Amino acid sequence: MSPDDVDVLHRESSWAGVRATVLGFGVSGFAAADNLTHVGADVTALADRATAAQLEKAELLEVLGARVDIHEGATQVLPDDVDVVVTSPGFRPDSPLLQQAAARGVPVWGEVELAWRLRGPGPSGAPAPWLCVTGTNGKTTTTQMLDAILRAAGLRSVAVGNVGLPIVEAVMDPAPYDVLAVELSSFQLHYTSSMSAEAAVVLNLAEDHLDWYSGDWLGTDTGYQRYAADKARVFERVQRACVYNVADPATEDLVRDAEVVEGARAVGFTLGMPGVGMLGVVEDLLVDRAFIPERASSAAELCTLADLAPDGGTPAPHVVANALAAAALARAHGVSQEAVRDGLRGFRLDGHRIATVATVGGVRWVDDSKATNPHAAQSSLQAYDPVVWIAGGLAKGAAFDELVRSVASRLRGVVLLGRDRAVIAEALSRHAPDVRVIQIDAPDTGDAPTINGGPDLMRRVVAAAADLAVAGDTVLLAPGCASQDQFTDYGARGDLFAAAVHGLPSP
Repeated sequence: MSPDDVDVLHRESSWAGVRATVLGFGVSGFAAADNLTHVGADVTALADRATAAQLEKAELLEVLGARVDIHEGATQVLPDDVDVVVTSPGFRPDSPLLQQAAARGVPVWGEVELAWRLRGPGPSGAPAPWLCVTGTNGKTTTTQMLDAILRAAGLRSVAVGNVGLPIVEAVMDPAPYDVLAVELSSFQLHYTSSMSAEAAVVLNLAEDHLDWYSGDWLGTDTGYQRYAADKARVFERVQRACVYNVADPATEDLVRDAEVVEGARAVGFTLGMPGVGMLGVVEDLLVDRAFIPERASSAAELCTLADLAPDGGTPAPHVVANALAAAALARAHGVSQEAVRDGLRGFRLDGHRIATVATVGGVRWVDDSKATNPHAAQSSLQAYDPVVWIAGGLAKGAAFDELVRSVASRLRGVVLLGRDRAVIAEALSRHAPDVRVIQIDAPDTGDAPTINGGPDLMRRVVAAAADLAVAGDTVLLAPGCASQDQFTDYGARGDLFAAAVHGLPSP
């Protein structure tokens, strides 16, 4: 089969005889292999290793007729007879197998591209529209807020993509959805070429994943340039609205450069007073001046700030920004003001996202373990003053100078842990030299992360933070780094933090 023949494959095509190699056997890899087998393709799935649960899934796929090859080095060599490669997002373009595919002219898709091609008729007859969310930070919260709004409007919706459920599973569901709320990472977008979202947003842009965006495959671009270019793919072929962040001009630049369907609009969101064609905040109201006929002279109320703070507090600025972005996408789909209000009013943040763990001796302890890059940590830190900051882990090539410079006046003290803590320590020495810093070492035994980290390490971190904090302070776990050097994932890191806080002695 020629690349041109592969390029026109879609849900109603005959996939018989299409030789598909699936690279990786995680959540998206298994979903791709399973559904390709379902439509009749000749599937080979490759992985270097697998968990016990994944091995069980491999057996199931083999019963269904797929070939599954799991051994060290399996992902290094492209099989001889391949029409298309469907890659998991963790594989960089300079991975050996993908380089071989490029040299042989074999098309490479991601699971998102496969899902777009496999869309079937929805309840209206047409495939369910996609409302897409990307950006450096806030993607999951915004996508879940969007899903809550869509459900409040009475639509059959689901949050998919980088948020959890593979998109290909949603589009192949026998009970079709009305609309999909789609979270997309830059890795997923890199391997997506034909998607045409109904509406899309880039929430923000900051350096992240520079370990992935490195190597000769970048050519003359920097890692950040290629990262931003991949984020920009979400705006290509948008049908109704490209949503951007007024406070982040780079996101508007991406809209300006996008090739969209004729009639698609640029819609901004802002924490200030919105101009015409924007959503924003007026006093204590979130308002819409983009999707109402009288937008030139008035604004429509969507909800109040209090609707975003069910505990009676004040919502953090980035939570308000996420709500505005979600509302913009929903309004582009035609959702009512009332549904926006009801969806946001009933929404609750997932764990490990600016979650108050406890107040002990007048010190508030907050878990934002999900803040796995400097931009996310900066958003959290700017919500508190004064603050004892707990940070460190795997920096993924990111720098911390801008973050430290922007929050230095808020810092009571800093507790650092993790492999790349020196990167943060050096930024603190340059831009906050008077702030007390405590570094917590962990034994470097080469064992599993839960051995190097674990409860004892986090108890030491929390004890050090307690020594720095005084009544009225907030102790904030916003590491600005990934967790896998010392913990299983950011959730485990946050759980251990909460357990250590609850173990503090009463004052």
